Amino acid sequence: MKTKRVTIKDIAELAGVSKATASLVMSGRGKELRVAQETRERVLAIAREHHYQPSIHARSLRDNRSHTVGLVVPEITNYGFAVFSHELETLCREAGVQLLISCTDENPSQENMVVNNMIARQVDGLIVASCMHNDADYLKLSNQLPVVLFDRCPNESALPLVMTDSITPTADLISRIAPSHSDEFWFLGGQPRLSPSRDRLAGFTQGLAQAGIELHPEWVINGNYHPSSGYEMFAALCARLGRPPKALFTAACGLLEGVLRYMSQHNLLDSDIHLASFDDHYLYDSLSLRIDTVQQDNRQLAWHCYDLITQLIDGNTPEPLQRYLPATLQIRHR
Repeated sequence: MKTKRVTIKDIAELAGVSKATASLVMSGRGKELRVAQETRERVLAIAREHHYQPSIHARSLRDNRSHTVGLVVPEITNYGFAVFSHELETLCREAGVQLLISCTDENPSQENMVVNNMIARQVDGLIVASCMHNDADYLKLSNQLPVVLFDRCPNESALPLVMTDSITPTADLISRIAPSHSDEFWFLGGQPRLSPSRDRLAGFTQGLAQAGIELHPEWVINGNYHPSSGYEMFAALCARLGRPPKALFTAACGLLEGVLRYMSQHNLLDSDIHLASFDDHYLYDSLSLRIDTVQQDNRQLAWHCYDLITQLIDGNTPEPLQRYLPATLQIRHR
């Protein structure tokens, strides 16, 4: 059965007023232009009764904006991206802006497709955690609409950017742990070509150096950021050593999820392994297994992305264009 959308014309007919009068009332200008209070109340009551909403397309034509922002992330089930998306959606919703979210699954072809879909829907701006090798496509696109990169910086891009400083807090965390594990400290990372992978490994290496420990190349194992990759890398490492590693740093929450799943399945949660990770999760406080982490401030990441994109949409030049936010350490080993 075909449904019929209620229009302003329908509201006007039901209220016994002209379409122009109904439009004035629904736009909030009825009192200003001296539409009788009784008429205003009747129009509004009928609109509520019929769940009428003004057309976003009419508003877009009037404002020359779609009042939508596109968000492109690699994986919405990733805890960090999920929290960030929630915070950003709240900011947009409170400002009357619709946030459209698409996922790339770390696939550059899929990223191109979802970005083109966003453009076809005439988003006013894009916020992207890109899996691209470089920013060439986004530099071209930025001539058409505002683009803000976050979480990742392909080839030292000059585009507007919001990132957590990964190097300094990772180095601080590792330098605290490393003195007790100078003979063995493993690093599980994601794709080496991505800037978070490079930065977190740089912080790991710097932290070892601060503790007077030289990085052994075999300590570094890379895969991707999916939990399955963390599971597989940790399983292979345990098989190689014939035991769990003594100390381990994972470069993201998803990798640690895979590690914990393997440990749970193989009754290793009571082992003496010292676990540390980039990214925190509220559930880590509930585990008997202690995990030290670098915690990003997803609320601040979302706010700065929102601030940049809205200023750019308004035609302003925000300062600074590239923002690196601090992280905090959550130390659970005492």
